Amino acid sequence: MERRDLLRAATLLPLAGFAASSLAASVGSPGGAAALRPRRLGPGSRVALLAPASNLEEDVAIEASAEFLRSLGYEVTMGDHLFRRHQYLAGTDEERAADLNAAFRDPDLDGIVCLRGGYGAARLLPLLDFDALRRAPKVILGYSDITAILNAVYAKTGLTTFHGPIAATNLPPYALEAFDAVLTTPVAPLELAAPPPFEAGRGQVRRENRLQTFQPGVAEGVLVGGNLSLIASLVGTPYLPDFRGKILFLEDVYEAPYSIDRMLTQLWLAGVLDEIAGLVFGKFTDAEDSNNTFSVETVLRERTKPGTPCLRGLMIGHIDDQAVVPVGARVRLDATAQRLTLLEPAVA
Repeated sequence: MERRDLLRAATLLPLAGFAASSLAASVGSPGGAAALRPRRLGPGSRVALLAPASNLEEDVAIEASAEFLRSLGYEVTMGDHLFRRHQYLAGTDEERAADLNAAFRDPDLDGIVCLRGGYGAARLLPLLDFDALRRAPKVILGYSDITAILNAVYAKTGLTTFHGPIAATNLPPYALEAFDAVLTTPVAPLELAAPPPFEAGRGQVRRENRLQTFQPGVAEGVLVGGNLSLIASLVGTPYLPDFRGKILFLEDVYEAPYSIDRMLTQLWLAGVLDEIAGLVFGKFTDAEDSNNTFSVETVLRERTKPGTPCLRGLMIGHIDDQAVVPVGARVRLDATAQRLTLLEPAVA
């Protein structure tokens, strides 16, 4: 029986939640929620193009984003309110939540790809039907402001979500290879977010995309995190994952060192940095800097903890060569060898 027929039948059973969950493999239990993996994407997969936060300025750019998804071989469904604009939001909270909930509830949908980030995703969290998504698990892909949804979904349902490229940009070869390795032709174990190859030679050394070990050591755990601003903003809410024993990854853009310092200090004061088993810093792109400031390196290093392995510089964040990082998947962080390894496929 095809997956879509199975999901349709499951909605008719009294144990619908259990039946749908049986379609996705268990990968651990985050704070009591049954852990789920969505089905992989492939040619013919049906995906929804949604804008849970901000929108693009012109409709033609939205149409190009749908064409981008079709170029990957997907059947594209557009949210009913995808072309709406409400100041800096892609429609009202109710409109954007309605599009997400319709996608959550659709048993024939294989994935949700976000148009862009921007601002506004966290405003939707109290309006979302997490139970429906648990019954019909699917890929959710985005980054930046979408971090709020990725982590809330994992915290509430146990479903693995994916911090990675949005539909508004094309994929260079590095990003496309990383996309396929995680989402379409899953491989495990898989080294995640390693810098692109560099051919060193006489007078040539790698200067961009260097890795730094802030704290040596090895740790295994479930991966959570994303954009630092959004993780910090979820502290104290019911939508933040349980950080105990987790590997936390963080990135950001357009944040000055003092602002990065403030948000990391918030996580430290909230006890998050004491609970985690390991810490990964991606890219902190376009951090405003001057001679009258700490460097980003100094700010990041100061919030690391001896005994908690910490690695900086992986290809995670607001960059062209962007990795796909599964929130809710089990990984091994070897900060000494400077590797982050996915231990099992993040899709079923």
